[in-house]
Amino acid sequence: MLHGINGRRPGLSALVLVLGVSAIALAGCGDKKAKAPKSAPSASATVSVIVVSSQPIAREINATGTISPWEEVPVGAETGGLTALAVNAEEGQVVQAGQVLVKLNDTLISAQLRQQEASVASAKATLAEANAALNRARELQAKGYLSQAGLDTATTRQATAAANLAVAEAGRGEIAARVAQTAIRAPVSGLISRRSVTKGQIVSAGSELFRIVRDSRLELDAEIPETDLATVKAGMPARIYSDKVGEMTGRVRLVTSEVNPTSRLGTARIALSAMGGFRPGMFARATIDAGDQPALVVPSASVLYRENKPGVFVVDAARKVHFRRITILATTGDRIAASGLTAGDRVVVEGAGFLGEGDLVRVSGEKTLPPATTAR
Repeated sequence: MLHGINGRRPGLSALVLVLGVSAIALAGCGDKKAKAPKSAPSASATVSVIVVSSQPIAREINATGTISPWEEVPVGAETGGLTALAVNAEEGQVVQAGQVLVKLNDTLISAQLRQQEASVASAKATLAEANAALNRARELQAKGYLSQAGLDTATTRQATAAANLAVAEAGRGEIAARVAQTAIRAPVSGLISRRSVTKGQIVSAGSELFRIVRDSRLELDAEIPETDLATVKAGMPARIYSDKVGEMTGRVRLVTSEVNPTSRLGTARIALSAMGGFRPGMFARATIDAGDQPALVVPSASVLYRENKPGVFVVDAARKVHFRRITILATTGDRIAASGLTAGDRVVVEGAGFLGEGDLVRVSGEKTLPPATTAR
């Protein structure tokens, strides 16, 4: 209990004075606490990082495209106005070079050939007579019984007969060639991809009757992004897939020099090792083995997906993390080749899944990804 001066109890005014002094003292303490300096922010997580480096990694380039013939040969008629008596091949059939595909009506041409053969025989007889006459003229002229003018006449007749025989034989050769043309033959071996002639049709000269896939060789016109086009080289092995047919091996035959300005795609022509069940016009996918290619590599554990897009957290000089989008080029085992990074970037591995943009981190370990034990 409070006691005033001379032992008396304090009055109301004294009590108010004491409480006021106490309030001022407490306020002063509060001001000192408010003015105390703030401590530095602490790191939100402890992480380990990998320094991005360039390493050789097995690259596989995926592509899609359309199956097409390696070389398609049109087959047409050399002679015209004749009826097709027989058609001996169908679409999808494999034929051999020289095989008769269509037989045309050769009745009229064969009769002309026989007529010309008779002309040849007549010309031969005339020449034989002229030869005999020339021989007699030479004997008579040698004995003095024939003038030089008579000998010249006999020589001229013999030369004319020889020329007539040559003309007749040339005519026979021409008609014989036309007879041969009535049998339309396959110029190359391969698969018949198209037939446009029917039995009984009057065939015009030069009209296309068949198309043949030369040697039954097919290839895939694979569309390659321009970023990967320089990586693909002729001779690289590939695998071709079709949901309906299955898988077939192949090899890159050539890479075209042009890129489509709209789609930014180039074309690699992949020759199939065999036809299998593939046919021209089919859709197919391909995986091209591009071999070991230098690329910036990060562990697969460092890759996160935000909005269904891959990326990694990169630590800056202030130990803050920033999410960076990447494009995955290849995946081999526990490592990923990606674009969008720079050699020397510090990428978070352990603890990446708990970070947010701009978080301050404590780096517990910093390493460089060791080379793969095998390139494949």
